[in-house]
Amino acid sequence: MTQPRNLSLPCLSMLRMSAAFALAALAPLAQAQSLVDLYESARGFDAGYQSAKLQYDANLARADQATAGILPTAGLSAGASRVNVESTASPGGGTSFNTRNATLSASQPLYRPGNWANYEQGFRQVDLARAQLEAAAQDLIVRTSQAYFDVLAAQDTLAFVRAQKEAVNEQLAFAKRNFEVGTSTITDTREAQARFDLVTAQEIAADNDLRVRRIALDQLVGVSEAQPRPLALPVSLPPLMPAEVGSWVQLSEQSNPSLRQARSNADITDLEIKKAEAGHKPTLDATLSYNVTQNPANTALAGVSSRVNTGNVGLLLNVPLFAGFSTQNRIRETLALRDKALSDLEGTRRNVSQNVRTAYFGVQSGQGQVRALEAAELSSQSALDANRLGYQVGVRINIDVLNAQSQLFQTKRDLAQARYNVLLGGLRLRQATGTLTADDLQQVNGLLAR
Repeated sequence: MTQPRNLSLPCLSMLRMSAAFALAALAPLAQAQSLVDLYESARGFDAGYQSAKLQYDANLARADQATAGILPTAGLSAGASRVNVESTASPGGGTSFNTRNATLSASQPLYRPGNWANYEQGFRQVDLARAQLEAAAQDLIVRTSQAYFDVLAAQDTLAFVRAQKEAVNEQLAFAKRNFEVGTSTITDTREAQARFDLVTAQEIAADNDLRVRRIALDQLVGVSEAQPRPLALPVSLPPLMPAEVGSWVQLSEQSNPSLRQARSNADITDLEIKKAEAGHKPTLDATLSYNVTQNPANTALAGVSSRVNTGNVGLLLNVPLFAGFSTQNRIRETLALRDKALSDLEGTRRNVSQNVRTAYFGVQSGQGQVRALEAAELSSQSALDANRLGYQVGVRINIDVLNAQSQLFQTKRDLAQARYNVLLGGLRLRQATGTLTADDLQQVNGLLAR
């Protein structure tokens, strides 16, 4: 009959490890940064977002250029010349003189359909630029959150692997003692040693993964050795509001930046058709000019200086007659581009609807996974306790305890990752609808340890 085994040392070890893990998570909080803190750092450091802001400014300036087509233009020109006159009518005949002139001219478009269509396009260009900047800002929020949770997940993985390593090491030491006193076989020792070596390899990989994740976060936010705050335990994940996927899809119809860009592009192509059709229409401008021409002394007027002032006010009408069919072909081109823009708009609408639904059900599924893993964590802990007791009374072997330990730590790691995925999924859902703002990070920030 197998003799009972005393597991008091491993049990105490697990309690010590649990306390040590909790203290390790809370120790660096004084120097840690919240998600909002790191996002604010990323706004001023990330090259991609800065590039999007500068492109936005450039797009605004480009849109304002369209205003010039409906505003008056003015110009000033001046010149000086010397004139030599030779005459064959009389010997030695001829003269030379200087001439100076200056002209001030101005023009105001009165009827130019193409210019007005271009002016209206400027407003659509502003809407397009604003949607592009909002998309870049939302992308930065998601990228920062992703890097933030990647570091937390890597930290959790490393902590759980180290805790598992410590538990396996205790089990290995206990198996060796039992073998020495003859209450267990060498198989228990070898099984524990094999599991210890495997966990050691996992620890090396987890440590390297954490290092890489931290480098990525530092590169994004511009903070050296950023330390994210972990989630406060127990975690209460926020529910999905509204709780119906159709409401999220309907919200995306008006807010999604990609849809707004596609609509702006369609409006721009409509106005491009008007610009092309304007090639068949006349134009009318009001013109004004004032010219001063001065001839100093010793001129053609027998040495008498002169000055001539000329003013001109009028209307300039230009009627296109034939341009080699370029206008007709331009209209055909813009009509095809308009149809393409409408097709792109419909394709974007379908993609946005699919993305919103995918993100919604992803969050919904993630919340279900969190609840299931929370139950699995309790079950895994009970299974480990039962295997320890069975090992103590001789109805379980050492590998059963090791497998139960491995299952418990794997469940803990999966649970932590599932919580991060739910929080990140909620942000991605708002990004898909186009409603994601920096204020949404405050809700996530409220779940972090203080």
